[in-house]
Amino acid sequence: MDDNLIKYENVSFNQGDVCVLSDVNLEVRSGEFIYIIGKVGAGKTSFLKTIYAELPINEGEASVLDYNLKNIKNNRIQQLRRKLGIVFQDFQLLTDRTIYENLKFVLEATGWKDKKKIDDRIQEVLFEVGLPEKYNKLPNQLSGGEQQRIVIARAILNNPALILADEPTGNLDVETGRHIVELLRSISQQGSTVVMSTHNLQLVENYPAKVYRVEDHHLNEIELNENIKL
Repeated sequence: MDDNLIKYENVSFNQGDVCVLSDVNLEVRSGEFIYIIGKVGAGKTSFLKTIYAELPINEGEASVLDYNLKNIKNNRIQQLRRKLGIVFQDFQLLTDRTIYENLKFVLEATGWKDKKKIDDRIQEVLFEVGLPEKYNKLPNQLSGGEQQRIVIARAILNNPALILADEPTGNLDVETGRHIVELLRSISQQGSTVVMSTHNLQLVENYPAKVYRVEDHHLNEIELNENIKL
């Protein structure tokens, strides 16, 4: 694999018959932290969906972790997703299972079999997100911020090279949102690339990184010294 975890060249894609983005050119390298900003409905989530092959590429060339997205087969999509960490805004935790069982489910689904190694890895990620004592709790016994930390723990279980975070602070209060961004940035500093969509410009200003804006069906890099707007 070369240093580009994501490489898009003149990419266009649709949702139904409607063009979402066109002429997207993007290179994302190992260890980067990248914001995708834009108004609600501009196409941020749709763009992230192309990265994990939920939405197909219509034109151009696109590769993620050396998988060619233009003609990727279903069995290869599953392989790709196992190498990604995905953080959804709405958590998508299994509500009838404890935090330990949620995380164990993911590890077993991705091929882990040794119970001690599973237990050790779950303890490691819970410690990393600051919730080592919550493993026997059900999701509804945790605050929104704690649930999002568990979602991040789930995303990093298999040490992914690339983490996609779709509005991870969207349902959280300001202070909790800041803690989530700090956690994602610390994970990035340990080597994982993080691509995070957000419409919270205060976070972008407080925790500067590379910024791309989705606007008028295009994705453009913008300078941090610009007057950033959605």
